[in-house]
Amino acid sequence: MGTRLTDSRQYAHLWGTAELASLFEEPARLQAWLDVLAALASAQARLGMVPAGAAAEIATHARVDALDLDLVAEQTRLTSHSMLGLIRALQQVLPEAAREHVYAGATVQDVTDTWFALAMREVGALVWRDLRAIEESLLGLAVSHRDTVMAGRTHGQPGAPITFGFKAASWADEVRRHLDRLREGRPRWLVGQLGGAVGVLGFFEPQGLALRAQLCAELGLGDPGISWLSSRDRVAEFGGLLSMVCGTLARIGTEVFELQRPEIGELREPTTPEAVSSITMPHKRNPEGSEHLDTLARLVRANAAVLVEGMVAVHERDGRGWKAEWSAFPEVCLLTGVALEVGGRLVSGLEVDVEAMRVNVERHGDRIASERLLAGLAGKVGKHTAQQLMHEVLSPGTTEVAHVVDALVAAGAATEQDCRHWLAVPATGAAGAMVDTVVSRARAARAAEPDTWP
Repeated sequence: MGTRLTDSRQYAHLWGTAELASLFEEPARLQAWLDVLAALASAQARLGMVPAGAAAEIATHARVDALDLDLVAEQTRLTSHSMLGLIRALQQVLPEAAREHVYAGATVQDVTDTWFALAMREVGALVWRDLRAIEESLLGLAVSHRDTVMAGRTHGQPGAPITFGFKAASWADEVRRHLDRLREGRPRWLVGQLGGAVGVLGFFEPQGLALRAQLCAELGLGDPGISWLSSRDRVAEFGGLLSMVCGTLARIGTEVFELQRPEIGELREPTTPEAVSSITMPHKRNPEGSEHLDTLARLVRANAAVLVEGMVAVHERDGRGWKAEWSAFPEVCLLTGVALEVGGRLVSGLEVDVEAMRVNVERHGDRIASERLLAGLAGKVGKHTAQQLMHEVLSPGTTEVAHVVDALVAAGAATEQDCRHWLAVPATGAAGAMVDTVVSRARAARAAEPDTWP
């Protein structure tokens, strides 16, 4: 395994999934580069730019398991060129007549940028699949707990009642927007690259545009219309979206992290009998997964920021930005894959303690209904006058008010009958209706879209 702790046998599962590792590990990456080279030769052969026999030989021999990878590494170091080691190793296994037709007129960036598009296609499909599964779990929670009343909290303090279904629907609606972004961004991101030295396809004249179209078609990618050697917004946008996906998952995880505290006890993440939270405090049940979602999101944001930095490129080629992408882009993808895996387990097995929610609401008495009382009083004396009256009754530094209604009546601001009338309005407002809207909208979208990334 690698020298980095995140690549170790002990911890690698926390920073990448086997599914995504199979895409970004060196043999897979080199094979993808070889596939691009083979597709280029095939496209050139169709246009009469290289012999058809040479293109066929390149396609046959462009297999990573046929190459001397030690030679690839040695020649890369020896030449200080990012692609020449791979080219020489491929030439070594080719018949002599085909060797001159490998990588004819292309550049490192043509190969690696096209690989980025191929990788985005694979990663995007996994993100689409996992987000839809997470959305389904969240919609189930929203429906099941549409009317489960709990304390809404602002600035970490109990505010006014909401329902847990409302909270879950908020999460689901955010996930749905990420799915919308994935669908809308696909045609922007999944385009090939063939620009040659400075992007104008000069080596391939007069067939440059036709060749690029053929190459992209061969790989199932879109034609960008213009070279994007120093235009890195596609990579930055994709990385930015993954950072937002991880931000959503971290928001969910943070809620569970906070609400699993024993003094609140309203949510608990799923666990297994084998899981050990603490070897010195055996009573603990730590929200390890919820916590890890925030860790992953921090790292994804940091690496996504590197991708955004790459947008500030100089002239027609600037290796500083796109070579930094070689490190940051796989990290963003691998970490997002873990976040989706952890987030999926969290929401599908989330334990909701309805009784704890009820007890916590009741513990605050009618203080948690202060918004409803304020609204009722405002109809009687005006909003700002009502706010000032209630501030005086409940202001910090005064004796803790156990019963707001009693305090309002004692202050002569309202009668008991007034207060009972105001509190007869549902405490959770339009929460249920908004849950219904989110669920209905999501169900319609899911019915109209494919299971696989469109």
